[in-house]
Amino acid sequence: MEFIIVGAVAVVIGAAAGWTAQVFMASSKSAKIAEESRAALEQARKAAETIVKEARVAAKESSLLAQQDFEGKIEAKKREIEAFERRLHQRERILDKKMGQVEASENSLAKRESRVTALEQQLEAQNARLDELVEQQTGQLQAIAGMTREQAVEELKMKMMETARFESAALVRRMEEETRSGALEKARYIIAQAIQRTASDFVAENTVSVVDLPNDEMKGRIIGREGRNIRALEEATGVDLMIGDTPNDVILSSFDMVKRESARQTLLRLIGDGRIHPGRIEDTVDKVTREINAQMKKDGERVCFELGLDGVHPEIVKLLGRLRYRTSYSQNVLAHSVEVGYLCGIMAAELGQNVKMARRAGLLHDLGKAVDQTMEGSHTQLGAELARKYNEPAIVINSIASHHEDTPAESVIAVLVAAGDALSASRPGARREMLQTYINRMQKLEEIGDSFKGVEKTYAIQAGREVRVVVQPEEVRDAEAYFLAKDIAKKIESELAYPGEIKVTVIRETRVTETAR
Repeated sequence: MEFIIVGAVAVVIGAAAGWTAQVFMASSKSAKIAEESRAALEQARKAAETIVKEARVAAKESSLLAQQDFEGKIEAKKREIEAFERRLHQRERILDKKMGQVEASENSLAKRESRVTALEQQLEAQNARLDELVEQQTGQLQAIAGMTREQAVEELKMKMMETARFESAALVRRMEEETRSGALEKARYIIAQAIQRTASDFVAENTVSVVDLPNDEMKGRIIGREGRNIRALEEATGVDLMIGDTPNDVILSSFDMVKRESARQTLLRLIGDGRIHPGRIEDTVDKVTREINAQMKKDGERVCFELGLDGVHPEIVKLLGRLRYRTSYSQNVLAHSVEVGYLCGIMAAELGQNVKMARRAGLLHDLGKAVDQTMEGSHTQLGAELARKYNEPAIVINSIASHHEDTPAESVIAVLVAAGDALSASRPGARREMLQTYINRMQKLEEIGDSFKGVEKTYAIQAGREVRVVVQPEEVRDAEAYFLAKDIAKKIESELAYPGEIKVTVIRETRVTETAR
């Protein structure tokens, strides 16, 4: 910066000198002018000196500020280094302390290892001494008991197995009770429901309808050109038509009994009319469907009137009519529901309960079976949901949900509904079977129960739905009774074919009699 100032001063002096020379060269002026020139030159010189001084002062100030800033940064760096050094010293102290602890731990571990080694040596010596004593004692025991070691081990093993069996029976029983108390649905109930819906015998008897034909030529007319008639029938009704080698008949197959009945009536009308083509098929299906819906409504209204019920929601009335086309073990569900309604009303009158409410609950207890083939869930769950949806009383809802013991009964009427359902189902002739098949199954159930050790007598009751096994108390203990029931149930499952489920009950009773004289 000083170089710049000096240059500026030189320029100023040069300009003044040039101006002075011009003055002298241009003309000879008066001494006054010369004096003024000298004065101006002196003034310019002084101004230049002032500028130089100011520039030097500014330069010194700038240098001082830069030096102060640099010194401040140096001081900050020194403080950082000092802090880092303090932390480093602190870590070194901590590390030294930990190293001391590690050395102490290693010393302690070495001492423990030496003690353990000594104890192991003592233990080996004691084990050797113990083995000698065991051999001596074993020889003495064998001499006293008159048994070899292998015989004693075998007897001990049998006792341990018996004890373990007893304890495992108690444990399994406790676990089953805990599981049953917390489970929402019983596994056996689910299996029974699945068997009812999908067992081959049940499917063969309850999911097909047979339509007789006047002659075999009618099969070709039902099939139609390139199969268009039979495809139209299946699409319009939702039912599978099977035309096989059996003469003069057509088989209709569907789980939905309403659709199967609609297809059966449609086919009968088409055969009687003689005009079979896709357009005629669709018209006939629509007409038959409307008639069946109207008939279901009438059937629902009829049973409500017969039981003296009023205020039943129209949708529930339709569902009741739909039960006419549903069977359970070949028993018509609508007729069964009406029968349960009457039974519940009679029992409620004897107990002083609300007769109309009991009849209502009995009639609606199987309402879920009207939709259980099209919706997920058991018929008790679906029935309770439908009753709740259409604002049925709480007693009716609980009766529907609890009549198979899925949920606890909350009223006397709910208990009566469960009893009425069991009475109607177990009534002789209510659920058709071949008499000989029924007798054979009852005899086989009793034979299976009697085949087990410790069984005094076996009784098949409730149309073969329950087996009661009376055991000899001195041969079968309480814990063993649990295993006996399991074994009998497994043997029944493996040797018999039956619908639904069979309950096995083992009864163990000890009677003590004394005579006072």
